[in-house]
Amino acid sequence: MRRAVCPGSFDPVTNGHLDIIGRSSRLFDEVIVGVLINQSKSGLFSVDERIAMLREVTASYRNVRVAAFRGLLVDFCRAQDAPVVVKGLRAVSDFDYELQMAQMNIGLAGVETLFMPTNPLYSFLSSSLVKEVAKWGGDVSAHLPDVVHQRLRERLGTQPAG
Repeated sequence: MRRAVCPGSFDPVTNGHLDIIGRSSRLFDEVIVGVLINQSKSGLFSVDERIAMLREVTASYRNVRVAAFRGLLVDFCRAQDAPVVVKGLRAVSDFDYELQMAQMNIGLAGVETLFMPTNPLYSFLSSSLVKEVAKWGGDVSAHLPDVVHQRLRERLGTQPAG
């Protein structure tokens, strides 16, 4: 079985994330969306909330499952029997950082990294940017699945534009 991990914090999951997950699901028999538990950062959504949203928005992909992990990504990959990590790249600046991580991961555990160029529609998109714009009342509905947009508005106490 060809199995891969799509890791991230997904706080919240965006349409850019879903694009990478969906495209990965066509390349691999199973895709594990790994939600990083980073106890030194407090997210807008709890890990359990992020997992629930991811499960809801990836339900149409029969070969995608969602799981949380802490610690090293390569240890999570080993535990999942997944020899490949899939990472979306938005810009050259992403590549500089991700290349170092990929080289470390292959050196530590033989885990390969597949870099997938982001769809140009999502090349500027990040969870941080979405949260910042939404916090100030900007309309981010085009960048999030509907259910995630609704939960973001509820969390921030904002109303729909218009």
